[in-house]
Amino acid sequence: MDGCGRCQDNIFVERLWWTIKHHYLDLHSFDGGSELRHGLEEWIRFYNHERGHSALDDRTPDEVYFGLPHPFAEAA
Repeated sequence: MDGCGRCQDNIFVERLWWTIKHHYLDLHSFDGGSELRHGLEEWIRFYNHERGHSALDDRTPDEVYFGLPHPFAEAA
């Protein structure tokens, strides 16, 4: 993401929104904006802290970004 006007810059954001839509928003209903906001905060926390990503060797984004040990590294 190195500059304005590059089509590749948008790929990452579009993929994230696709994931949020198909894995969370389409599966739940909300009574209001505050309920939606709270639910999104919880889902994004789950996405970053608990959900393994195949592109990251089934590690979470937090494990990769902060250099945390993989919880199942010893078992492999």
